[in-house]
Amino acid sequence: MTTELSDRLRGAVEGLTPGYFALVMATGIISVGMRLEGFVVISDALLAVTAAGYAVLVVLTVWRLLAYRRAVSDDFNDPRRAFGFFTFVAATNVLGVRLGADGHHAATAALLVVSGASWLVLGYVVPWTAALGRQQRPIVADANGTWFIWVVASQSVAIAAATIEPVFGTGRRELAVLAVTSWSVGVFLYAAAGIFVALRLMLYRFGPEDLTAPYWVSMGALAISVLAGARIVEMADAPMVQATRGLIAGLTVVLWAFATWLIPALVAAGWWRHVARRLPLPYDATLWSIVFPLGMYGVAGIYLGQADQLPVVGMVGRVELWVALVAWIVVFGAMLRHVWLSVVVGARARRDERPGAVAH
Repeated sequence: MTTELSDRLRGAVEGLTPGYFALVMATGIISVGMRLEGFVVISDALLAVTAAGYAVLVVLTVWRLLAYRRAVSDDFNDPRRAFGFFTFVAATNVLGVRLGADGHHAATAALLVVSGASWLVLGYVVPWTAALGRQQRPIVADANGTWFIWVVASQSVAIAAATIEPVFGTGRRELAVLAVTSWSVGVFLYAAAGIFVALRLMLYRFGPEDLTAPYWVSMGALAISVLAGARIVEMADAPMVQATRGLIAGLTVVLWAFATWLIPALVAAGWWRHVARRLPLPYDATLWSIVFPLGMYGVAGIYLGQADQLPVVGMVGRVELWVALVAWIVVFGAMLRHVWLSVVVGARARRDERPGAVAH
């Protein structure tokens, strides 16, 4: 059984989706929200899961990179999966921001260095390997909701920079530049990704099987842009912030309104896929791409309500945060069941099915 369990584990590592860090993103942002609302015990428990999940996924990703380079290369060259690598950037920053909320600002800064470097490298590597460097055309035929994760990664850098800017005596102007720049890049990337995905929907066949969970990231990318903007508005005066504060403050409200408008459309799309067309909803790693946007929308609403004195927005955010927590519990339970059945029980079942196996 030990050998078969090891084989199942190696197979799971080889097939590990690049976007699995969305688990860390979803757990971490709900932890941030619960801390904002004063539910410290829940927040700390979620922080423990966030840190443990991040550590495990880093180890598995390094293992996969060393042992299954062909599988990693295939992911980088597939525009349907390659943008999932940006979840590492966002997860690193979400963990850093949550640690910063507890006063561990050095850890936030260290994680920002890792995420910032990864964001720059992946920002050039992924579009080239997945899209621009491919001979197959048209690339837009493969555009999907995962493309918005690039936006999420950019905005996560802005949030992390804005988080530590007030607490460091040196480098504050540089952090302000980084925050505003990455926020601005994220906004333009959202417009580009939106155009590509819209063209995919309008020009090519699109059935219920194509309407996967990552399309929720289109809302999550807006929500994190709102949160990043609200954090920048709260930053201390710096030349870059002074020049853009009014623009960012106004645009964050517009982005929040559009994110709010998208939620009923995404819910209706899910109803069409799973109820009207009766497609099953088994556990898949991409389900975390639904939980994260829900949590991010909640936290973004709370922050925006405070920064711009919009109590209604804050109230909506608080309600959404609890919806996100319920969704997290459901998906986390489904994940544990999936891992148990596919890795542990699967290996045991195959051992029992061997010729000559004794039934007990």
